[in-house]
Parts: sequence; structure tokens; C-alpha cells
Amino acid sequence: MRLILFIVALVALRGFEVWRFADLSWWYIIGLMVVAFIWFEFIEKMLGLDKKKEHDLQDKHRSERVKKSLDKRR
Repeated sequence: MRLILFIVALVALRGFEVWRFADLSWWYIIGLMVVAFIWFEFIEKMLGLDKKKEHDLQDKHRSERVKKSLDKRR
């Protein structure tokens, strides 16, 4: 996510021609976009990071349900 925010910031700085970013080649920005695409489409799935996030979210919801049900019994 940080990579995407960085790319958006670079596009904005380059688009508005701010300071030294005005001379930045668009190819660097496009290259970063390609890297982000490869990361989120292939590498993250190969490493299982997308599933890890889902499991963490499910564990959080499960613990909230357990806590809620235990509070109702008291």
C-alpha cells in the first residue's frame, strides 16, 4: 500500500511540476507501477501474504464474537 501511495505522490509531483520532480522521467514512474503490479498480482500471492491478512481478520472477528458471547452470559 505504501508503494501505491508513493507512486500517486510521484505522479502528482511530476504532474504539477514541483521542484526536481519536474525533470523526473515518466519511465521511472511507469517502472514503479509495473513493480507494484507484479508485487500485488504474483509475489504477494506466492508468499501467501494475502491469505495471512484474511486469516488475521477472521481471527479478530472470532475473538470478538467469543468475547461478546461471554459478556452476555454474565
